[in-house]
Amino acid sequence: MMSWLQGLDPTVQDVLSAFGRALLVILPIFMLVPFMIWYERRLLSWMQDRVGPNRTGNITFSRKSKLVPGFLKGKKFKLFGLLQSIADGVKLFTKEDILPGHIDRFLFLIAPSISLFVSLSLAGTLPWGPFPKLTPVADVNIGLLYVMAISSLGAYGSVLAGYASNNKYSLMGGLRASAQLISYELAMGVALGCMVLVTGSLKMTDMVAQQSQPLWGVVPFLYNWNVFTPWGFIATIVFFVCMIAESNRPPFDLPEAENELVAGYHTEYSTKRWGLFMMAEYIAMFTFSMIFFTVFFGGYLLPIRIDNPSFKAIEGYLAPLTMLGKGAFGLSLYIWLRATFPRLRYDQLMNLGWKFLLPLATGNLMIIASFLFAQKAYGNLAGAGVAAVGYILLIAIWLANRSKKSEVEKMESRTATMVSDTDTPTIVVGTRRKPAAPAPAPGGGE
Repeated sequence: MMSWLQGLDPTVQDVLSAFGRALLVILPIFMLVPFMIWYERRLLSWMQDRVGPNRTGNITFSRKSKLVPGFLKGKKFKLFGLLQSIADGVKLFTKEDILPGHIDRFLFLIAPSISLFVSLSLAGTLPWGPFPKLTPVADVNIGLLYVMAISSLGAYGSVLAGYASNNKYSLMGGLRASAQLISYELAMGVALGCMVLVTGSLKMTDMVAQQSQPLWGVVPFLYNWNVFTPWGFIATIVFFVCMIAESNRPPFDLPEAENELVAGYHTEYSTKRWGLFMMAEYIAMFTFSMIFFTVFFGGYLLPIRIDNPSFKAIEGYLAPLTMLGKGAFGLSLYIWLRATFPRLRYDQLMNLGWKFLLPLATGNLMIIASFLFAQKAYGNLAGAGVAAVGYILLIAIWLANRSKKSEVEKMESRTATMVSDTDTPTIVVGTRRKPAAPAPAPGGGE
């Protein structure tokens, strides 16, 4: 078999190799989707003090059947509801498929596939370990630019689904998805741009290699993860909030707000096409989590750094498990936010993106650029001084903006007073308005 492969044209070998690497990424993520759905339902039930899926898949062997071996008779095996997601998937893909009337059929059918394609393609430049022949799928020079370009396509699935459904609620959900994308894509891009400036490369493999150095150059037993630097810490916060919003997950799930839009952009979808939207959402959550930990938390590197060949070899073989563990932790953060925070209002969503995250990320980028210039031109001490002054100014501007008093007039307040002079108590509702400005005194001029 190997001799046959080696005898092929080099271009064909490269194509087959890329196809094999793609399968090594796509198949495990696809297989993890039922477990991710089960994990979210179980974790939410624990956080909300209720019972989640805990029975589907439990096996109890008969005590009397002759077909059951003696050592298995009466035995009970609990899977804690692990097969619930698989049962739901079988149900979705076997139910009757219904297409609403008066829809744009082509766009309606292709929208779920676009969302799923984008979610799977995000992991194309993601390194799972120090094995260049196996991972990433394509170690291109525009790794992070590729991630930003592909993630921006995710809104097309939501917008086309909302438009093609010929439903006002769906259309509103699609428009919200596009507005949300524009608001948070800019801040996310600037946050990643900060790490590109520090690393000097767009390749995610170079970012992992840059973080493999000793912490701050002086702590040899810890890796120099980007989150441990001032600019990296700010960029981490900005990127984390933006990736939650990019995934349309609570508290940023306004495109699906069921109390306002029934189910948002996928209101008219059912059975397997609705299942594709759900699969795309969970795959995007897991993939964004691994991108987040690759850029800011060292990727497949373990927290402890030991400069020893044997330890490096063990770390390399454990790299896929390390990435899966960090992705599972990121998934837990998604679920934790869903169980903790209520959904933001639309104006709060826009204010957070445009008035806080984007200015914060832009200021952080300017400070990093100034630091790198001063460091290269005048030395490390000058660079540190410029960065310190920049962050002091950034904090001062933020505090000044918070202390400004709002010039918007206070809203009317309503009071309810119980009146019990009669046998039947009634409620008298009055309105208290802001007192009007006093009239000018007579003869006081124009």
